[in-house]
Amino acid sequence: MKHLSFWLVLIALTFTVKTQVWAEDLAELIKFPVEKYQLNNGLTVLLHEDHSVPTISYHTWFRVGSKNEEPGYTGIAHLFEHLMFKGAKRYTGKEFDRILQANGAVNNAFTSYDYTGYYENLPSDKLELAVDLESDRLVNLQVNAENLVSEREVVKEERRVRVDNSVGGFLSEMLYATVFKVHPYRWPVIGWMQDLDQIDLKKCREFYGSYYAPNNAVVIVAGDFDTKSAKALIDKYYSHLPASKTLVKTNIPVEPEQKGGRVQKLKKEIQTPMFAVAYRTSAAGEQSAYAFDLLANVLGEGQSSRLYRRLVYKEQIATSVTVYNHTLQQQGVFQVVVSLKSTAHFERAKKIITEAIAQVGGQVVSERELQKAKNQIMKTYVDALKTVNGKAYSLALSEIFFGDYGTLFSDLGRYNQVTALDIQKAAQGTLTADRMNVVLVEPK
Repeated sequence: MKHLSFWLVLIALTFTVKTQVWAEDLAELIKFPVEKYQLNNGLTVLLHEDHSVPTISYHTWFRVGSKNEEPGYTGIAHLFEHLMFKGAKRYTGKEFDRILQANGAVNNAFTSYDYTGYYENLPSDKLELAVDLESDRLVNLQVNAENLVSEREVVKEERRVRVDNSVGGFLSEMLYATVFKVHPYRWPVIGWMQDLDQIDLKKCREFYGSYYAPNNAVVIVAGDFDTKSAKALIDKYYSHLPASKTLVKTNIPVEPEQKGGRVQKLKKEIQTPMFAVAYRTSAAGEQSAYAFDLLANVLGEGQSSRLYRRLVYKEQIATSVTVYNHTLQQQGVFQVVVSLKSTAHFERAKKIITEAIAQVGGQVVSERELQKAKNQIMKTYVDALKTVNGKAYSLALSEIFFGDYGTLFSDLGRYNQVTALDIQKAAQGTLTADRMNVVLVEPK
């Protein structure tokens, strides 16, 4: 029997074939064996054996992101991502990173609106090391004043670089604060600077006790290991850890319907202007979210897309245009981001974008465009599964978002079910003038 990697390469090479011919079988081709179980303390575990290379990817994700924060303490979820590397009971201070590096491992972490994830990619004979390290900091983290002061300053500097001194980061932050007025997606994952300054030790310990617990975590192991041995190690290091009895279920407000267009014009010390047009769209898993993903591809994916050809090639008023549908767990944001050559071109560029969106609502996209979009999305989807790290990440994302890793294997079929009429209906009902948000950042 040929190994899975053979099929992944084969799929990637055959995307010129009409998707309808074989899409029904695609889910079966990309499907790989996964064992899911849960410990008595609520820890969810996903195991996938893949002996193609002698490496393991070990992920630990928590069901907490910036949407679980509260006003006045924004950025604490991301701050905790930093604190998690400051040592625990068995591995203190800088030992965590030093030991992993000494054993040939690469590790990192990330925080989003909806989740926080940690991972190690390491040689297959180092599985117990990863289990030991992660189980230690899950419940024994050193949350003290020294670490808080140190990492707070690191995060503030990160904010200065990625937001305050970055036009793209600043634009994105202002855009979400315009699109959302009630939902916590309105504040940035990295947090507002004044909130970072007032996060204290008491709040950090409350946050750790509320969200960092076995019954709020998912552990994913993918790669070159023996399932029976891995289960024994996980039981040894995790089963005695107590479940949280005070796990917080955040009461997240529902964003009200937008009943009028919003425009923000901001000035910043930059050379060239940048602006975005955005609409609030569907949550992850809703069928219309797949239609918006495909529409974003048609309008702005690559140099042959509609808006790139119009704004960059034909009109020559922009240097770049990007279109994407940011699908979050509870909402989505369909956005067009444009770098202009001059502020004088802003109104013209905005008119072109609204006309292109209106055209989609008035006339179905061609079958050729739709097929191209499906092919590109499906190829990207499949390419992400070529590594054990990619598989672990994709499994974790599906499990966190939907409580079912199996959606990973059904998503491609749902993309393929989208018709040109579905895209037209989605645009007609959502991408309208009274739901449009525009943010322009121009030079002072």
